[in-house]
Amino acid sequence: MPFATQLLLIDPQNDFCDLPASYCRSPIAPSLSVPGAHADMQRVAQWLTQHSRHIDHITVTLDSHHVFDIAHPAFWQQGNGSAVAPFTLITAEQVRQGTFRPRQPQHLARTLAYLSALEARGRYTLMVWPVHCEIGSWGHGVHADVLAACGNWQRQVQRAVHSVFKGTHPWTEHYSALEAEVPDPLVPETCLNHPLLATLLQAQRLVVAGEASSHCVRATVEHLLEQAPAGFAQRVVLLTDGMSPVRGFEAEHHAFLQRMQAQGVQLSDTATLQL
Repeated sequence: MPFATQLLLIDPQNDFCDLPASYCRSPIAPSLSVPGAHADMQRVAQWLTQHSRHIDHITVTLDSHHVFDIAHPAFWQQGNGSAVAPFTLITAEQVRQGTFRPRQPQHLARTLAYLSALEARGRYTLMVWPVHCEIGSWGHGVHADVLAACGNWQRQVQRAVHSVFKGTHPWTEHYSALEAEVPDPLVPETCLNHPLLATLLQAQRLVVAGEASSHCVRATVEHLLEQAPAGFAQRVVLLTDGMSPVRGFEAEHHAFLQRMQAQGVQLSDTATLQL
C-alpha cells in the first residue's frame, strides 16, 4: 500500500546532539555533537506531534558503529606509532608515504584499496571521527523528544516506525542510509538498500530531517535522487530547521541545500510546513 506522506528521520541520535545536561546520562555526553542539533530535534518532535495523524509512514535511520572501524581512531596510528586524533583527514597517498598507517600491518593492502576506491568516487576524503553511535551505547539511542513523539505516533496510527541500521560494516564509511560510500558486493548491508528505496519512492510527499545536513542527510538525499525517477525531487521536502551541519562543514550544508532546491526539492521549516 502506498504511503502518501512519509517522514524520513536521518540519524536523530544522542551522540549527534548538543544536549543540555538534563538530557545526558552523566558522566556520558554526546561524542560528536552537532551545533544546533538539540533544538533541531525538539522542533522536529513538536512538528511530528502536531501532524502525526497526517503522516502515513516514518523511517528512522540509525548510524551504528563498532569501536573498530576504518573511520575511528582505534584503527589508525601515525608513522611514529602515536595516536591519530579525531577529525584527521587521511588520504591514500599519506598512507603510501607512511604518514598514517593501520595499527595492524596485515590491514595495509585492504586499507589502501578502500581509500583509493573512496577517492575515485570524488565525494569524500576519509575522516577519522570520534567513536560515535557505538552499537548498544546511550549515544546510539534516539533523542528523547523524538523518541517520545515517534512512540505517540505509533500509538495513534497503530503502525510501527521502520528502523534502518547503517554503518555496521567496519571497512567502509556509511553516511547514506541507502548505500555505503564504497559498497562491497560480498557484504549485502553495504550495497543499495532496495527495500528502503522502494518504500521511500512510494511517497507522494517525503519530509526529511535529521543530522547532520553536511554528511548523512546530504548523502542519503543525494543517493535517493540519483535512484529516483524524473520528477521525484518535487515530492521531497527538507525541513531546514530540523537539520544542521557538523562544525566546520557549514559551506557543504549551504551548497547541499542550493543543489537540492535547484533540482526541485522544496525547502521548508517546521513552523510553515502544514500537512
